[in-house]
Amino acid sequence: MTDTIRKTLRDSAGMRWTALLLLAFAMFCSYIFMDILSPIKDLMETTRGWDSTAFGTMQGSEVFLNVFVFFLIFAGIILDKMGVRFTAVLSGIVMLVGAVIKWYAVSDSFAGSGLETWFTNNLNYIPGFDELGVSPFYEGMPASAKFAACGFMIFGCGVEMAGITVSRGIVKWFKGREMALAMGSEMALARLGVATCMIFSPFFAHLGEDVSVSRSVAFGVVLLCIALIMFIVYFFMDRKLDAQTGEAEEKEDPFKVSDIGKILTSSGFWLVALLCVLYYSAIFPFQKYAVNMLQCNLTLEAPASDSFWSSQSVTIVQYVIMLVVAAAAFASNFQKKKNLKYGLLVTSVVALVIYCYMGYMRQSAEAIFAVFPLLAVGITPILGSYVDHKGKAATMLVLGSLLLIACHLTFAFVLPMFKGSAVGGIVIAYLTILVLGASFSLVPASLWPSVPKLVDSKVIGSAYALIFWIQNIGLWLFPLLIGKVLDKTNPDVTDPTQFDYTAPLVMLAFLGVAALVLGLVLKVVDKKKGIGLEEPNIKE
Repeated sequence: MTDTIRKTLRDSAGMRWTALLLLAFAMFCSYIFMDILSPIKDLMETTRGWDSTAFGTMQGSEVFLNVFVFFLIFAGIILDKMGVRFTAVLSGIVMLVGAVIKWYAVSDSFAGSGLETWFTNNLNYIPGFDELGVSPFYEGMPASAKFAACGFMIFGCGVEMAGITVSRGIVKWFKGREMALAMGSEMALARLGVATCMIFSPFFAHLGEDVSVSRSVAFGVVLLCIALIMFIVYFFMDRKLDAQTGEAEEKEDPFKVSDIGKILTSSGFWLVALLCVLYYSAIFPFQKYAVNMLQCNLTLEAPASDSFWSSQSVTIVQYVIMLVVAAAAFASNFQKKKNLKYGLLVTSVVALVIYCYMGYMRQSAEAIFAVFPLLAVGITPILGSYVDHKGKAATMLVLGSLLLIACHLTFAFVLPMFKGSAVGGIVIAYLTILVLGASFSLVPASLWPSVPKLVDSKVIGSAYALIFWIQNIGLWLFPLLIGKVLDKTNPDVTDPTQFDYTAPLVMLAFLGVAALVLGLVLKVVDKKKGIGLEEPNIKE
């Protein structure tokens, strides 16, 4: 191989990681919008008349088209045929269109409009879907929730398309290099969007004299405009890489629908896919209710209205401290000098303690749950690097399942025991949320880099699409189930901060048990068939 061929953008560590940063920041913005209403569930009930069933139905609608119209399968085919850069820009546009619709649905302009009347009188019965019990709407569902669900469906098509595109893009830029580290880092950075959402969604809703949930959604729309710009910049980087390497976005051996059969006949693929749906179904739907769950299980007293802790400025200060936690923890993974490495770790820990103290003083459930991704940001790159150099991906999936079970059972049975204890309850909540975040970090660092070991490189996009499609079944079903279970187990509760969350949390813990069993089976299959999931990505 000549020096000319070797010196491409992909061979430059700086350019590889720049491409990753563009993809990660776009996903960061999409993660914010994905959960933009989660920390203000109580406001949706009091200002828009949504009960838990309406809220859960709307949240589950995000993946409805992906699951029941098979859009994700088409997205994988588009990705394999059209390539990473075209699909990335397309996904950015689709996300933005859906987000604008959702924003209008919860805005004051929609209330009292002819469109509201139409949605009130229509979509109360969907032939076929109602009989199967999978309709995204129901009779009596608020019109704003119906229209928001329509927008969220479109957004969901875009965000899941973006997810498989980003995974394929990382494989393209990092295969044979630090791929697990790259995937883990991308997810760690993107998940800061969860913390950002938890902090700023309530901030914008309460900004000004009147409470307005539409301001929170508008904040997410602006960020999705930025995400689209990131994808466009990536488009030109990726095109230059192909010009240097002579690769073509559309392969000489084009994708065939029959190639899906090659994927579906792999037992390892099915185990990974089922493990994925079980694990993610216990995390993402939980995120949508987590703030309300904390409101119901913690004793929170609002600080005095004239104090610093109730001011808008404390939100900005706490977010800056959160960024210090994340940046210091993340950067420590890449330092070779021990003094600098441990200095950054100490800085991160001190900043995390300060952040937690501020969350306690603010008595804010949103600020408390915002610590969820912070530990993951620090340890996901470590785990990714470990998988790259040492392997043990299947073992990490088993460990993640064990931690998941422990956390949901703690939320269900231990946390309520501390209700009335202002300090004890918050300490238990912080520790459990941090461990849950650590559990979540085990999955992207180990599961996603394993997929290229299971399928032919030509159909990686379709393989990711099939996994995401199976995952989306759970992401559609469980937000809806949690909402229905909440309403059924709390029939006389009118205060949205007084629900009993025991039953939904036990349901999520059982998902963790099922994921644990599959993880153990995967280890056995990997050992028998030599798939290589326990082997490192980088051969020393």
